[in-house]
Amino acid sequence: MHTVVEALRAALAPHTVATDAETLDRLSHDDAEWADFARPAAVVFASCLDDVVATVRIAAAHGVAIVPRGAGTGLSGGANATSGCLVVSLERMTRIVEVNAAERYAVVEAGVLNDDLRRHVAEHGLWYPPDPASQAISTIGGNVATNAGGICCVKYGVTRDYVLGMTVVLADGSVAKLGRTTAKGVTGYDLTGLFVGSEGTLGVIADVTVKLRPLGGRQERAVIGYFRTLTDAGRAVAAVAEAGIVPSALELIDRTCLHAVAEWQGWDLPEEANALLLAKVDEPGERGEELAAAIEQLFLAADGDRVERADEPAHIDRLFASRRLAYPALERLGPVLTEDVCVPRGAVPEMLARIEAVAEAAGVVIANIAHAGDGNLHPLIIAPEGDEDAKSRAKAAFDRIVDDCRALGGTVTGEHGVGLLKLPGAAEELSPVVQGMHRAIKHALDPIGILNPGKAFPNGD
Repeated sequence: MHTVVEALRAALAPHTVATDAETLDRLSHDDAEWADFARPAAVVFASCLDDVVATVRIAAAHGVAIVPRGAGTGLSGGANATSGCLVVSLERMTRIVEVNAAERYAVVEAGVLNDDLRRHVAEHGLWYPPDPASQAISTIGGNVATNAGGICCVKYGVTRDYVLGMTVVLADGSVAKLGRTTAKGVTGYDLTGLFVGSEGTLGVIADVTVKLRPLGGRQERAVIGYFRTLTDAGRAVAAVAEAGIVPSALELIDRTCLHAVAEWQGWDLPEEANALLLAKVDEPGERGEELAAAIEQLFLAADGDRVERADEPAHIDRLFASRRLAYPALERLGPVLTEDVCVPRGAVPEMLARIEAVAEAAGVVIANIAHAGDGNLHPLIIAPEGDEDAKSRAKAAFDRIVDDCRALGGTVTGEHGVGLLKLPGAAEELSPVVQGMHRAIKHALDPIGILNPGKAFPNGD
């Protein structure tokens, strides 16, 4: 291993390779500390494509595993290091290479933060829609590697829908430029799509070409519903879907999350509600008003205690900030094991009821946030620091929720990726034939198995 580090230092610029204990420990895992991780041999802070190429070639020559990493905001262990591996951090690759306003695309390096891209393209009158809750601190490369979703994806789609192409460093150090910049194109297999959501197991994403939308033409209105129970809120979600309404956001926050955010931020949030639904429509004019009114009536018909409207941007932003802050607010209460199940929209009420039953049976606190409009639920299981029995019960609850999700026709991960935490669930969800296809693709692109081994799909070494 010492030889690998020496080779890296000989090939790369000073201060690119780190081996000090503090850096190795800090970058040994993402936000999924519940998943296994170990200390890497070194961290390479790549500043350009050539750094990534040199690192991969050296790793391949020595048979050393590589774990690509963005900002480390993942919640499934996808960026967790294995013993003696090389962590390749893309956080210094932050150039916005090109914005083409006429063709509505941008080329950005993997380390560009989601919010930074949004602000930059807004200056050109353009909009990048995918908006994970971690948008202020998560990178585009990481968003692509996990096919991240977000609050507005119920209407505008997830990261996959905005990736036109990318530059990828393959397992032997060769460079593949995939995709296109045209509005249409079907030449060859969809290799760009293959790499979206591959969690660093097929190559290291160095830059991404993303599709953009016009910034204007939207007028936001929010509808806020307060409910006595989670299942009442779930029935309201199902009713919106059944009515054929596609809001630009439909988010759920339960009482535990609301109180955690309010206490942390010193905000005055509603005390009487056990569940809050935040809906947003962005059609302009009369059509937007009609949709907001329809959602209001559906919330009331589902036994909403109170329904309010908001159309001032500052008020809307504050409401949705409470949703984005829920996870970090809960982390202040103790380690959080985060679920990412996705069920059919009509099954949301039943899934929420089952989550409550799991919490009671396991004797654990489960807070709930959700991209409810597309059935993507994030039960947050809290275990007090140092309480090993509670941690064990939390893990049992995690597995039970995954089983219940699958029983309702759902998938074990909607946007966080499989990583390490969801490997058992993925093994149940993917048939043996499909698992074999995964292994064949992995072997074809990474024959010696050095790229993020053991992640993303069962038996992925």
